[in-house]
Amino acid sequence: MVPVRADALSAAATEKAAKAADAFLAMLDEGQRKAAVFAFDDEAQRARWSNLPVSMVKRAGLRMGDLKPEQRDAALRVVAAVLSKSGYEKIAAIVEADEVLKEGSKGGPAFGRDEFFVSFVGKPSATEPWMLQYGGHHLAVNATLHGDQGVLTPTLIAAQPASYVRNGKTIRPMATEIDIAFALVNSLTPEQKSKAVIGAKFTDLVLGPGRDGKSIVPEGVKGSALDPRQRKLLVELVAQWAGIVNEASAAPRLKEIESHLDDTWFAWSGPTQPGSAAYFRVQGPTVVIEFAPQSLGGDPNNHIHSIYRDPTNEYGRKPTGR
Repeated sequence: MVPVRADALSAAATEKAAKAADAFLAMLDEGQRKAAVFAFDDEAQRARWSNLPVSMVKRAGLRMGDLKPEQRDAALRVVAAVLSKSGYEKIAAIVEADEVLKEGSKGGPAFGRDEFFVSFVGKPSATEPWMLQYGGHHLAVNATLHGDQGVLTPTLIAAQPASYVRNGKTIRPMATEIDIAFALVNSLTPEQKSKAVIGAKFTDLVLGPGRDGKSIVPEGVKGSALDPRQRKLLVELVAQWAGIVNEASAAPRLKEIESHLDDTWFAWSGPTQPGSAAYFRVQGPTVVIEFAPQSLGGDPNNHIHSIYRDPTNEYGRKPTGR
């Protein structure tokens, strides 16, 4: 049996996503299509994302609450086609958390499922570059697809509340990230931990919205100083962000990050006792991940921001050259 090449699988995933996008666009009227699709070189639209509520930072594209039910379902099918199954479930749980926030708020910013926006930068295509943007409060998915290339950076995932109950079930959209991070920091030897735990206190993301092109001086413990079990935990931690995109695109991305694991740093700020609120960062040649609990609104464990970047390939510039 001849094995199927990874790039062929990625190209097929892009084609599937493009078909889902075309089906969605076909359901829109002319005005809606014009509002949904931007030129691929529209730099302003690329950067029009934030963790803040949409009433504070205006998004462009189509508001989910303005779509007919069948259009809304079609839009979500595009998101599902671009992302992995687990990635889509995580995103859906983040959106549902915002609905919970809406139910518990009285006045103030607009929250909820209706307040998320979908747009395309570039016309969806199986071969030409284009980007899906889906986001709102505490969410900004920026997925660039170009044939057999799928790039998810920069993407912001966050949650408030970070734990809630739906139909008798407790939902924690970012539980796995937290559990792996504490397992990793507490697997460190005293010497390793003395390097990983840095003195600075972080109250939010250093490379969050509006910080494209900025950089951080690497800190913490290097991957080259970790033992095999610790390195495995570090890869599993990175996969919680890299694995949000469809599996065909996530696999080569993780392989790329693993190839630089010796030069990847893990830094921690705050207590290391599981259940505590702590900032952490993973930083390598092709990846930056930040995780930052927020003190605003009570329990910092119940309000989380995180960012996933690739300083060498933001918005898929490497494969597209644009």
